[in-house]
Amino acid sequence: MTDINSIGKDSQYAREALDFLQGVIINILLATDGRTTDLLETLLNEKMLVTVIRQEHLNKELADLLGESSDAPYYMRESILISDKSHFIVSHNIALVNSRHVPPSLFEKIAHRQEGIGKSISSIGLQTFRKVIDSGLKSEEEAVDLFQKPIKLRFHELHNKVPYKRYSIYFGLVPGIQMLEYFNPDVVRHRLKQVVNYKDGGMNHE
Repeated sequence: MTDINSIGKDSQYAREALDFLQGVIINILLATDGRTTDLLETLLNEKMLVTVIRQEHLNKELADLLGESSDAPYYMRESILISDKSHFIVSHNIALVNSRHVPPSLFEKIAHRQEGIGKSISSIGLQTFRKVIDSGLKSEEEAVDLFQKPIKLRFHELHNKVPYKRYSIYFGLVPGIQMLEYFNPDVVRHRLKQVVNYKDGGMNHE
């Protein structure tokens, strides 16, 4: 069976090609403004499933950091996006939802925890404006949440820096959702392994 990890050992060109492809895909993920889940589903040829790690009303300490009262209508949601067949963790996401500035139909979907926020927005057909605040690469140790508190990313065996994107989603003049997404840096390598294994007679994830 061909080992995708051996490609770089046998061919400098192949290693450079893989690095180039990963760079292109990561740059698209960091630049896209609303079709991230669709892009990931196309890349992996699998549906993405959301698993909510926690979803809770903002506590007083965090509300104070925002300059809001402890009964402010803010909710924190932490989730991971997983491919439905290979069970590959694609992204680790943190959302800060201001229910006062989010359409009720969307807030109801978010409360049900059944799908990603982007998918919910798309399925309802809401018009939004998204503003990217920050993006780039961080080491596993540098990963923080929206309040700059350290978090433990759910990716396995990280060897590379993690791409991230922080942005706001507007449904009017005031942002209704603040999002922070960390993407698995091995997403392209994972897909290539699937293709190589399939061609060698391995499990077909198509």
